[in-house]
Amino acid sequence: MQQRTLAGRQVSAIGLGAMPLSMNNDNQIPSHEDAVATVHAALDAGVTLIDTADCYAPSWDQMGHNERIVAEAVRSWSGDSSGILVATKGGITRNAGEVWGRDGSAEYLRRAVETSLENLGVDVIDLYQYHRPDRTLVYGDVMSTLAGLQQEGLIRAVGISNASIEEIEIAQQVLGEGNLASVQNEFSPRHPGSIDELHYCGRHGIAFLPWSPLGGTGGGARGVGDRFTLFRQIGQEHGVSPQQVVLAWELALDPHVIPIPGARRPASIVDSTAAAHLELSDDEIAALSRAVGID
Repeated sequence: MQQRTLAGRQVSAIGLGAMPLSMNNDNQIPSHEDAVATVHAALDAGVTLIDTADCYAPSWDQMGHNERIVAEAVRSWSGDSSGILVATKGGITRNAGEVWGRDGSAEYLRRAVETSLENLGVDVIDLYQYHRPDRTLVYGDVMSTLAGLQQEGLIRAVGISNASIEEIEIAQQVLGEGNLASVQNEFSPRHPGSIDELHYCGRHGIAFLPWSPLGGTGGGARGVGDRFTLFRQIGQEHGVSPQQVVLAWELALDPHVIPIPGARRPASIVDSTAAAHLELSDDEIAALSRAVGID
């Protein structure tokens, strides 16, 4: 498996987005056994980065569901788990009646971190990412809270998600140069709007983790070759799926990009990981970028 740098460590160039194991747009949640088997398949294929979040759950009263699946899967895997980096996120709330919200207060984030530590069964979280901005608060103050939790030894590295370039800059200023480990934004052929953030991260040595890199769990990933036919065409020429071409193209955009495709079946993540071995030509990469509106 090709390796890339995240939080000062080497991780697989393709990670596993664990969200679909607990919630997805198709509302098809795998059994607990099948969910664990999917994580095991990812690890067997060389994946060493797993992304989860406290709010990934089938319902509001099962917060932490995804973190607990990931924790059990890592513990029960037969291989050497010492090199696995588990990243989680907090700052999104879910309450009775499926009322969603955001809370970046110091009190909430401390409770969220402590709960995630318990769910994951660890003493320190490898990478903790601020999930979505709480617009009632000053972004820099939230970063100061996370910096404090890092200094206490509760989290090793700090990342942010769904962030603008301005918010990335604020995080850099508060955390200090080189201390913002990652930015996790939506990016795919269907949603190329974060290309500026992707390139900014590349220039500043920050890992960029595209979420929903294939287009999402509601059919976007399955139909990416139908909507963007060039990915299917190039896939046919290489004898691979259009999904592999998408991920290989994203990897080729910048050496700091680490896609985290979601999966709820072992076959899906095994196919995705093969993208790390797919080499596209410069002409193919340029043509694919033009096809999605990126010059």
